[in-house]
Amino acid sequence: MKAFVTGGSGYVGRNLIRQLCARGDAVVALARSPVSMKAVGELGARAAPGDLDDIAAMQRGMAGCDTVFHAAAEVSEWAPREQFWRGNVIGTENALAAARAAGAKTFVHVGTEAALCDGSPLVDVDESRPLPAHPLPRYPQTKAEAEKRVRAANAPGFRTVVVRPRLIWGNDDTSVLAALAAAVQAGRFMWMDGGHYPTSTTHVDNVCEGLLLAAEKGRGGEVYFVTDGPPVELRGFITQLLATRGVDPGSKSLPKFVVLALATVTEWLWDTLQLPGPPPATRMAVRLFGEPVTVSDAKARRELGYRGAVSREQGLARLKS
Repeated sequence: MKAFVTGGSGYVGRNLIRQLCARGDAVVALARSPVSMKAVGELGARAAPGDLDDIAAMQRGMAGCDTVFHAAAEVSEWAPREQFWRGNVIGTENALAAARAAGAKTFVHVGTEAALCDGSPLVDVDESRPLPAHPLPRYPQTKAEAEKRVRAANAPGFRTVVVRPRLIWGNDDTSVLAALAAAVQAGRFMWMDGGHYPTSTTHVDNVCEGLLLAAEKGRGGEVYFVTDGPPVELRGFITQLLATRGVDPGSKSLPKFVVLALATVTEWLWDTLQLPGPPPATRMAVRLFGEPVTVSDAKARRELGYRGAVSREQGLARLKS
């Protein structure tokens, strides 16, 4: 294939470009700065100058591409609501418009289980669970809105597919592992309810496997979860993950209800008073990391032939080396 990748210098995008180039595919990657242009070029992609605000620039970069992978997103825990809407909703609309205008046939969107996050339990969830009427604000809300637009854009000659990983980790990790290690080292990390509850995870190579299979075999307008397989205890997994960097998370813990109350109050204060920086806790973090979050990837395994080729044990061993 000839593929166009947004977010090519980001965590998922970098690894996706590596896999595409290793297969011999031609890759063009959107790059909004000289640093990003250099980064995607070193991975083997041709850089296309521009950003998600510039439909014309994306359309030029997509010329001749049959498949678009939309990995760019605003993924921070806290930022102005307008920043999330612009990055996740308007950015996705613009990427869809550019892809249609450029004649791309397939559009694969990197989704997230967070799109389902409205405060209700996410346990043994599959793709039949509808997007909530009122997702939590910022990241969950805007990723849900972006997903709606991607699925609605599916049409004859323009196939759109959503792939939802849960808790992405692995080699070249500049997101989850880096943030966790920084929190521990700053003395800000603690478990909620001891961390003894199950979670699904998805190694970044498995995310890329799911994206490539979705481009090849995914049904238009459909959503597919991808994971590393059966759930694992969050505390045990995060402890092993941090150990690959020589970091011990310790045993400090707070009851989830205390952290949730703090998050609810401080989010209101930060929104009302426009306080700088993020609040000390957010409801999204509590709901996605302070309680069980498990999803089923049976549909991807059944329809796409997804395997989740990298096991947790293999992924952790790679991080140690």
